[in-house]
Amino acid sequence: MSRRFSLSRFWAIVLKEFIQMKRDRATFAMMVGIPLVQLLLFGYAINSDPKFLPTLIVDADGGPFARTLVQAMTHSEYFDVLDVTTEDGAARALKLGETQFVLNIPVDFTRRILRGERPAVLLEADATDPAATAPALAAINVIVQSAFARDLPGPLRPLNGSAGPVDFQVHRHYNPEGITQYNVVPGLMGVVLTMTMVVITALAITRERERGTMENLLATPVRPSEVMIGKILPYIIVGYVQVTLILLASRFLFHVPIIGNLALLYLVALLFIAANLAMGITFSTVAKNQLQAVQMAFFFFLPSLLLSGFMFPFRGMPEWAQVLGSALPLTHFLRVVRGVMLKGNGIAEIAPEVWPIALFMLVAMFVAVKRYRQTLD
Repeated sequence: MSRRFSLSRFWAIVLKEFIQMKRDRATFAMMVGIPLVQLLLFGYAINSDPKFLPTLIVDADGGPFARTLVQAMTHSEYFDVLDVTTEDGAARALKLGETQFVLNIPVDFTRRILRGERPAVLLEADATDPAATAPALAAINVIVQSAFARDLPGPLRPLNGSAGPVDFQVHRHYNPEGITQYNVVPGLMGVVLTMTMVVITALAITRERERGTMENLLATPVRPSEVMIGKILPYIIVGYVQVTLILLASRFLFHVPIIGNLALLYLVALLFIAANLAMGITFSTVAKNQLQAVQMAFFFFLPSLLLSGFMFPFRGMPEWAQVLGSALPLTHFLRVVRGVMLKGNGIAEIAPEVWPIALFMLVAMFVAVKRYRQTLD
């Protein structure tokens, strides 16, 4: 064989690789699809300056200055005023995560402004995710001061001095110091489980098929459901080990408060682990080799990471991205973990987030069992 570089041999190898890529359509689709998904998500869905955040109003005054303040917050685009409610209703909505802010306007608000008494106005914020509330809270003082510039003309203008006519107070609930670890570390529980459970189980059946051990398994009188559950159970134990390690690190390394019931958290974690394992098994029944299984798992993990609210504020994304994110189990599990650990939520508060995880698990398991074949095709 000639040792000189041959352009014809080189070109033959290049053509051979293109032919191989054409045959392996799944891999080629991932090579094109993953960069495209990243481009679309980072270009359109990701937003570090969330606006139109849901805000409830508790108005005990009802005067013209109260309406001026509410209108100014609405026009700022940072706040999406939903409704006027009671204190109890607002507190419950804040705990459930249905609203991001609650504005409390006191009695005699208008009259006290005219007297120059600078009445205190309370803005309560769900600060479990500091990145979601920081831009709005940073702009609120400017919004308030500019709100009354037109309503305090002539002899009333001195009331809108450098300090402003209102003593604006902000209470950051569930994370008053705005510590990022309080939001990130509990969320890592869901991210780690998604990454490891889906990838590990995606390799389960494809590894046996490549090693030739699938024939032995198919020769046994084992039902498809028995195979699926039998493959999932050991990894459930591994998942619980991961949950325990993250909880220990949260408490003793990062000092994240754990207010809620850990037994409830472990119960919901079981559903979430099973959902991800079922998704991994589904990928393993579709993929022809381990490489394709890993690629499919990564294709599922990437949108879960970006659209769940772990890396970027969920409410900062456009509506279509929020719809896609709501279909992913990680989105709901993050709300459960943060709600239980930081807010002390119980089963009644987390129920709206639990049933989508259970539904995802059932659908993924049904598809996995349906695609499982007892004979080699």
